[in-house]
Formats: sequence, C-alpha cells, structure tokens
Amino acid sequence: MGQVEPPVQEEPTIGKLVVDAIDDFSALVRNMVALAKSEMKVSAKTGGIGLALFALAGFLVLLSIVMISFAFAYFIVMAGLDPAWAFLIVFGTYLLIAVVLGFIGYLKVRKVRAPEKTLAQMQELPRTLLNQHQS
Repeated sequence: MGQVEPPVQEEPTIGKLVVDAIDDFSALVRNMVALAKSEMKVSAKTGGIGLALFALAGFLVLLSIVMISFAFAYFIVMAGLDPAWAFLIVFGTYLLIAVVLGFIGYLKVRKVRAPEKTLAQMQELPRTLLNQHQS
C-alpha cells in the first residue's frame, strides 16, 4: 500500500486576502456604527431626563422668586408702609436689577468681534490652492 498524501491546501491569493480584509473591515465598521447607535440611544435618553429635570428646577426657581417677592413686600408692610407702596418698591427693585443686567449684557455683546484671523486665512485659501495647482 502506498502512502496517503495529505490534501494540498492552496495558499490564498492576494486578491482573496484583500477581499477578506475589506469584508472584515466593513464588518468592523458596521459593528462600530451599531455600538455607537446603541450608546447614543442610552445617552439621549439620559440627557433628555437630565434636561427635563433642569427645566423643572428652573420652573421651581421661578416660583420661589415669586414667593420671596411677596415675602419682601410683606416685610416692608410689617415695617409700617402701605402694601401698595411695598409691592411697588419690590417691583422697582426687580426693574432696577433687570436694567443693570441688561446694560452689562449690552456691554459684553458690544465687545464681540468677528474672527478676523479665521477670515484672513479663509481669504488666503483660494490663492494658496491656485499657487499649489500652478506649481
């Protein structure tokens, strides 16, 4: 009896290796995208809940401002002033605070300038590309 020769395994061709590598890379990218989607769903849900809680906290702060305003007015009334004047004083105080904050905001907004360096670079870009293309 003769010897049994092991089956000859052909080595894969370069084309087959490239196709396999591309398929593996494609699967990897698909899996990474699927992972990112699932993580974003969880993050979006958590972020939405957090945003709703911030909104609720802001609403409660607004309610507390109304309550503290009444308290300030009644403290002034307890000092002996008429209630109408007391509430007018509280209103005037809030109006003065709003005017001061608005003025500070106006001063800050006036300091905002265009991104001059970025604009200069963007204007240089076409000339640079034309010079590179001509070279």
